[in-house]
Amino acid sequence: MARTTALPASGATPARRRKPASTRVYPTFRVVALIATVVALILPLVWMVLASLKTNVDIYDPSKSILFEPTFENYVNVLTRNNYFVFVANSFWVAFVSTVLSLVLGVPAAYSMSRFTMHRSALVVLMARVIPGVSLLVPWYYVFSNLRMVGGFEVLILSHMFVALPLIVYIMMGYFDSMPLELEESAQVDGLTPIGAFRRITLPLSVAGMATAGILAFIFSWNNFMFALVLSGAKTKTLPVAIFDFVSYASIDWGGLMAAATVVTLPIMVIALFAQRYIVSGLTAGATKG
Repeated sequence: MARTTALPASGATPARRRKPASTRVYPTFRVVALIATVVALILPLVWMVLASLKTNVDIYDPSKSILFEPTFENYVNVLTRNNYFVFVANSFWVAFVSTVLSLVLGVPAAYSMSRFTMHRSALVVLMARVIPGVSLLVPWYYVFSNLRMVGGFEVLILSHMFVALPLIVYIMMGYFDSMPLELEESAQVDGLTPIGAFRRITLPLSVAGMATAGILAFIFSWNNFMFALVLSGAKTKTLPVAIFDFVSYASIDWGGLMAAATVVTLPIMVIALFAQRYIVSGLTAGATKG
């Protein structure tokens, strides 16, 4: 006999197949993990800002963790009495000059390594990114002290370029790798030299990558503490080093320390917030090539 299949009655909807338990659990786990990560990253910043608006007595009082009477005395102390505007200007000058010089040297170097497959030079750049900067502090201090350069802006700019230059070359190599070579070949067919094609075609198209590399180099220089602690002087002290003025042998001015840390962190957070799209695009350039 022929087997017959029962059809569902009119108006009845077929039963839906239930999703596996792993498929239902994963979105929930992802949301929980994302929330936990955001809270872990944001909570210290929130505590820092709240502590900067408290007196030292309120900071040590658990009952005033959230509800307290805010005061701006810490910011007044940081910005007026301790001459922090000079430290802000020092940090900005060192970060700006070191970033500009690193871009001037790093962009042509990255282009050469990308277009002429200079693998050994690229390996040297990668090694410079891996070597910890603390291993160079002692020889740098010895050399620059003999040259009587310790305490000046020049030595700070040079030391910060050690971090910024390999970073810029590393980012721009990936950016140039993602750009089609046919654009430069067409420009050379039209009569431009290789240098002219780089200057008129490739360089204008790589502005976004240079902006990404420059922003990251500026952020690393602004936050650099180790080089400035050893190589700066009283007149060239930067913000990360100036924060240590609130730490003494007997006590710590937590309110002033948190206000100073907020002053250091706020400009970088604003820059990162508005430039995050360019930073992500620059860091992922070249990842999908081929």
